[in-house]
Amino acid sequence: GRTVHLGPSIDAILARHAYPAPVARLLAEAIALTALLGSSIKFDGRFILQTRTDGPVSMLVIDFQTPDGIRAYASFDAAGVEAAIAVGRTAPAELLGRGHLAMTVDQGPDMRRYQGVVVLEGESLEEVAHVWFRQSEQIPTRVRLAVAEMLTKGEGGAAHAWRAGGVMVQFLPESEDRVRARDLHPGDAPEGTELHDPETDDAWAEAEALMGTIEDVELTDPAVSAERLLFRLFHERGVRVFEPLRMEERCRCSRERVATMLGQFTAEQVDEMTVDGEIVVTCEFCSTKYHFDPATLRAAPDGED
Repeated sequence: GRTVHLGPSIDAILARHAYPAPVARLLAEAIALTALLGSSIKFDGRFILQTRTDGPVSMLVIDFQTPDGIRAYASFDAAGVEAAIAVGRTAPAELLGRGHLAMTVDQGPDMRRYQGVVVLEGESLEEVAHVWFRQSEQIPTRVRLAVAEMLTKGEGGAAHAWRAGGVMVQFLPESEDRVRARDLHPGDAPEGTELHDPETDDAWAEAEALMGTIEDVELTDPAVSAERLLFRLFHERGVRVFEPLRMEERCRCSRERVATMLGQFTAEQVDEMTVDGEIVVTCEFCSTKYHFDPATLRAAPDGED
């Protein structure tokens, strides 16, 4: 299983865009889901979650770079979101509408990409994750996600910060991890209690039931650590806790990359992109603006540097 608690990293991503609160909440939930899924796959590369739908929020893109980098953005219709807010239809499924969600594993240019696609028909992101695992991995999986906007005291008065969290458990009957020693021993269990029987599915039924007891605040409260939450859930059986990873907002854009991309355009295309004597390229992920003098791009013959 995996658990993720996101604070400063997710707040930094959302602060760069100033999205309407419902859009920010939806993107934060998708980021938490991507962090859970991306960190659960043993590979070196990128895990990308992307939606394309007909709702007010037409696209979400979350890019997870192993082992701990993440970036994200949302595309939405401002009028559509405003109308949804006015009538109180701001649940994630209502903002997304119908369409597709794709999850892509990219291990680099010399490796084959793997992509799974799930049809979106009004489900929550939790439900979509369950469908994806059932269709692609055929592994019983339970996911819980939560997002909260926290109010804190700042120098200029009240300030807000976003937090998101999630827990994922999977039934892996052949995994050796199911019989390893626990870091958090089941101290509350009666003496002689069987810690775990990997041959029975009762443990999975129990895990599903316990996941259903998780409250949103337990996933977003900074005072509830991952260890504390896991102990609350599994104190009778015990749980093994691995070394945590600290997620960071990390964008891979740079002036050099943008210049290389612009260098592929012809002089005529450069002219078409020029506004007020310059070309401005804005990164969708981090909102960084890159300014270029068109003359330096036109000087490259046949669109080459």
